[in-house]
Amino acid sequence: MYTNNAYLNNSTLDIKDKSKPLIVTSCGTYHLYTRPKLPTWRPRGRLDFQLLYIAAGKAHFHFDGKEEIVTAGHMVLYRPKEPQKYEYYGEDQTEVYWVHFTGGNVTNILNSYGLTKDKHVFYCGSGLEYQNHFRAMIQELQMCKDDYEEMLVIQLKQIFIKLHRYFNTVSKVDNSQIAEEIDKATLYFNEHYNEEICVESYAKEHHMSTSWFIRNFKQYTGSTPMQYILSIRIYNAEALLQDDQYNITEISNIIGYDNPLYFSRIFKKVKGLSPTEYRKNIST
Repeated sequence: MYTNNAYLNNSTLDIKDKSKPLIVTSCGTYHLYTRPKLPTWRPRGRLDFQLLYIAAGKAHFHFDGKEEIVTAGHMVLYRPKEPQKYEYYGEDQTEVYWVHFTGGNVTNILNSYGLTKDKHVFYCGSGLEYQNHFRAMIQELQMCKDDYEEMLVIQLKQIFIKLHRYFNTVSKVDNSQIAEEIDKATLYFNEHYNEEICVESYAKEHHMSTSWFIRNFKQYTGSTPMQYILSIRIYNAEALLQDDQYNITEISNIIGYDNPLYFSRIFKKVKGLSPTEYRKNIST
């Protein structure tokens, strides 16, 4: 199991603090590979708010005594003192990001972004921007540079803004079938990003014209299908570069590039650094 967590003042205790409108107290990620089960059971809930993002696989949540299977592309929001019961299973290859937060104006902030009390689970779309914001929060809370508490709030609010934009975009889509088709495509791309994917063939296999698919995919996700696939490959390359177990050639093959030189050029074009330079910066 891969885990990377961070806590305000290195404390794992949940707190209620109204000294500021919004305060991020902890955040992290879990990715199950071999561990069979990771359960959580808090019958009295917590004093703070918790937002979880299912980035891959699925998770099993329990609300009012009923189990609800939450798949990738969904978020779950718990409010203070709400019972929390959920499990992740290794066989599902679950990847989850989470953040705890408190403050004197949290409820109004959530409401302003469309995160109202009427539901716990909401679909937010698949994309790497959420993971990037969570990862940025983890890093800020681990390094504690100047003004890091403010940066934490900025990153969390960017997640709220992205959610709000997504909610508004979906509400404007007249045909729910369009949203369903794009969601299927993003799920497929996330599961097969390291394979050779032909957008034209994918559209044809799903009885869509290529132009219609690309146009609606970009409107729905903000990027073209190939840009979306590239972002997944680069994101996973970044994660692998943090592990010295793999060399550049191996990472190139893992994420779907047969030619490591081509991978290095693409990576540098996107990130501004070669894979070797990126890895060196991480270790310094």
